[in-house]
Amino acid sequence: MFIRAHRSITLSARGRELQHTVSAVLHQLSNAADEMRVSGNQLRLTIAADQSIASMWLMPRLSKFQRHHPEVAVRVIASDRENDWFAEDIQLSIILGNGIWPGMQSDKLFDEEVFPVCSAAYLKGRALPIAGKDLVNEVLLDLDDGHWNWMNWRTWLSQSNINSPAHHRQFQVNSYPLLIDAVKNGQGVALGWKHLVDDDILTGKLLKVTRESVATNLGYYLVWNENRALGATARLFCDWCKAEINKGLIP
Repeated sequence: MFIRAHRSITLSARGRELQHTVSAVLHQLSNAADEMRVSGNQLRLTIAADQSIASMWLMPRLSKFQRHHPEVAVRVIASDRENDWFAEDIQLSIILGNGIWPGMQSDKLFDEEVFPVCSAAYLKGRALPIAGKDLVNEVLLDLDDGHWNWMNWRTWLSQSNINSPAHHRQFQVNSYPLLIDAVKNGQGVALGWKHLVDDDILTGKLLKVTRESVATNLGYYLVWNENRALGATARLFCDWCKAEINKGLIP
């Protein structure tokens, strides 16, 4: 590490390399300590949400919450696993269901309804709406999902009193955001969950295909551990979520 002369010591090439490495590490430790001191008093909120609502509803709006509440540092866990929703460090979850989860308290954010959607590219100039009974002749894109509460085409057609089998179910994917991307790319018709696709309908990226719509007995809920009081920061976020929903309900 050192080169010894008659009355001096200098670093060798390996010593200089070690010096640079140690110096960089010390700078990183100093910066980390400064960040911890600065953020020590910052409010923190950890939210879990299923992949669909995280990608299609929460993330497009979250910047507005942070503009209004810059004092809150937000961490989002996007997952379709129940273990992630209810992990110890999660303060609040936004998930689809019937409002009943053992050991959890819930507050409904919104009900859901389901209807077919497509893009203008898929229609190629055809007029809307398409009669519900004629949907079976369209290219139907389906969600291949293991969760019991996601509606597929077979269920939707049955609840719409359409008993003919669908002939062209050519595409399945296990991610709802990817399914909707396929619809936007003109690949076919998929089932749109109202609050997840409303923004795309407003911008014209998606079109409502039929007049038929199926109301579900499910909704998206704000969920938290019943043994832990909902903190002030989490309550602030809940109020903001509800205000966002109410904006969408105003004609």
